[in-house]
Amino acid sequence: MELVTYIIAAVLAFFGLMFVVGMEGEIIRLIIGLVLMAGAGVMVYLTKMRPRKQETTIVQKIDLSGDVALEQMRCRSCNGALSKDAIEVRAGAIFINCPYCGTSYQIEEAPKW
Repeated sequence: MELVTYIIAAVLAFFGLMFVVGMEGEIIRLIIGLVLMAGAGVMVYLTKMRPRKQETTIVQKIDLSGDVALEQMRCRSCNGALSKDAIEVRAGAIFINCPYCGTSYQIEEAPKW
């Protein structure tokens, strides 16, 4: 979108310059040329000053308390080995989605005490 704005501003500035150079003593051509060049300048200024889109990165870290052995996680239903891709965080809770049997359940943490 910025590129289109810069192209339009360049065209306006070019026509403004043409009106100023070819005014031949007529004030109206000078006024039109200055207005076109001012419009081009305003377009470039507003494009530069427009706030940029910032990408929001969401990082979710899981703090597992209690006895959870991550390297030996197995599905409760089919006893299939689970990888890190099977773990999902939804609404602040940790869910397991088994790729083998399709079972989905929440991890129940043992208390620390």
